[in-house]
This record gives sequence, structure tokens and C-alpha cells, in this order.
Amino acid sequence: MPLPRFDPADYSAQLAAKVARFTADFGFFGLPEPEIFSSAPLHYRLRAEFRMWHHGERVDYAMYDPADPRNPIVIDDFPAVAAPVCAVMPRLRERLQNCETLKRRLFQVEFLATLSGELMVSLVYHRPLDQNWELAARELAAELQIQLIGRSRKQKIVIDRDWVLEQFELDGRQLRYQQIEGSFTQPNGEVNRKMLAWARTQAKAIGGDLLELYCGNGNFTIALSPLFDRVLATELSKSSVRAARYNLEANRVGNVTMVRMSSDEISDSIAGGRAYRRMQGIDVASYRFSTLFVDPPRAGLDEATLHLAQRFDNVLYVSCNPETLRENVQALQDTHRIATAAVFDQFPYTHHLECGLHLVRR
Repeated sequence: MPLPRFDPADYSAQLAAKVARFTADFGFFGLPEPEIFSSAPLHYRLRAEFRMWHHGERVDYAMYDPADPRNPIVIDDFPAVAAPVCAVMPRLRERLQNCETLKRRLFQVEFLATLSGELMVSLVYHRPLDQNWELAARELAAELQIQLIGRSRKQKIVIDRDWVLEQFELDGRQLRYQQIEGSFTQPNGEVNRKMLAWARTQAKAIGGDLLELYCGNGNFTIALSPLFDRVLATELSKSSVRAARYNLEANRVGNVTMVRMSSDEISDSIAGGRAYRRMQGIDVASYRFSTLFVDPPRAGLDEATLHLAQRFDNVLYVSCNPETLRENVQALQDTHRIATAAVFDQFPYTHHLECGLHLVRR
């Protein structure tokens, strides 16, 4: 497929086509009319990465058409990325162009921005980085007022810190999230806020205790925790768990127990399987779980987690892959029905669509 074309005049029609495909694919399950949460048509991506194309003495940002991967497409800007990234891209390119120490064998540039205005840039190289690079990088970071990281094989140099702090308001609360370089974060910040608000709306009348799998850095955990008595949240990635613990403290959340386990491990533990060292001190039997919240990878839920989900009165499921979501809903069809549905357009001008379902026990 060619590189996406960013024309706001096309956006509404493209989103309508994606929603129509979603409703058709889930019609068999008696899908209610989904709520539709659109994106800004431009400047919506908080994460982006570009290859750096060296030709002669010049270096430029470049992308590649999957249909013609040998020929780079040189770009001056990229309308999808957030305004802070757009603003810094030409200044960064010019600064790299004029500094051989920063430009030499630079392979890739990665950007991570926040709605609250912070920006981190990672420069990826095909050479070792030395003290001269670090001196030049510190000047660059100070000049552009960014967090800066240099990477090469088995090497990472951090100028100041390797994370940004996202902050935004949600339902009267000011939420704070540490987002670590290289860890997963939601790419479309404003649509993520809409996802969090939708999830809170579904949970408001439920009460009881919450089990959350794949919690990442606590994106949904922080938003949902005030609506439940207690929360048991799990995540396997070490860096995400570290960020989640930071975020729980930063947001003064005291009713969440965090454990680093995979979804199949926690499913086995709750089902009375083997004893897990990481569950020591956690009295799972004391929880009165009313709700399971999942936001899994594209592969969806494994068999053990599906068996676990069948035991819950409420399953809140946010999915980045409608195909595996459909398979999982089919597996839960005998025990659960779809009460509400939503679509979130995280990725305008692509075929990707984020979906949300509230499944309730029949």
C-alpha cells in the first residue's frame, strides 16, 4: 500500500467506511449501535519515527512505500504528527545537517510527544557514541528544549532523562503518566482520552473489585481505579511495570495492587493453579471481582484468559484488532452478550480501528 494521504476532506468518509465494516463484522452478535469517537484529522500522532537518508553532504527525513521499499521518499514534514513534533522537525534536521558529530551514520530519529507539551527525541546510530557526541547532544537538547537519547548497538546515552510526563484532565481529575522511551504508549493522545472516558462510563454503575490484564503503564488503571473498591492489575513488561508504579504514586492511587505476571499466569493463579512467587502476600480469594478489563496485544486473548473471562459478570474489552476481537467474542458467545460498543479512530487514513465492547453475563 502507498504512504497515507492526509486530506481532512476525506476523513469523514474514510471513518464511516471503517465503522460500516466493523458493524457488519459484528452484526451476528447483535451489536448495539456503536458510539463513534473520531480523531483530529491532522496533527494527532504523539509517536513517530523516521529513517534518515544521507545523500552527499545532506541528511533528510525519509519514509518508505512498502510497495517499493528500495526507494526512500524524502519528506519535509508529516501532517499526522503532533504540533510539537512538526515544529521541531525542521530545526532538528538543520542542526543535524550542520554538525558532523551528530549526523555521521545517523540511521533513525524517533519522537515521543505529550499533550502537555513535553518532547523526547531518540537518535539511533550505526556507530559507537563517544564523549564528543554527548557534548554535542547536550547542546542540541538545550537549544531545542527536548529530552534527548542516543542509541547504538548495546549503547544508550540519556541526556537528562529517558521519559516524558504526560498530563491531562479527565472527568475533573488531573492525571499524570510517566512514559518511558521504548515502552508502549497510546499514539493518539486525544483519542486515548476518549477511550478512558468511555471505559469510565461503562464502569461507573458496576462497583466491586476490578481485575485488569495487560495494564501497561497504568493508562486505564489510573482512570478506572476510583470507580472500584480494589484493583488487581498485571503487566509483564518490566519497564511498563516500573512506569505504572510511578504513575500510581504520582496520582495518589492507593487501592491498586500491581503484579508483574502474564495473562495466562494470572489466569492460572486465579483458577487455583500452581503457586506463583510473585503472588505471595496477595490474597486473591479476598477479592470480589465484578469486572475484568483487558486491552490485549493484536493477538487477542489466549485460551486460559478466555476461560477466566467466562467467570466475570462484566468484561470491558478494548481491542486494537477487530479480527481477533471477533474471535474472542465468538468464544464468549455462550456466556456473554454485547451490552455497549464503541469505535475509536486512533489511526486516521489507515484501515486500523480501535474497538471497545462491554460484555455482560447472560
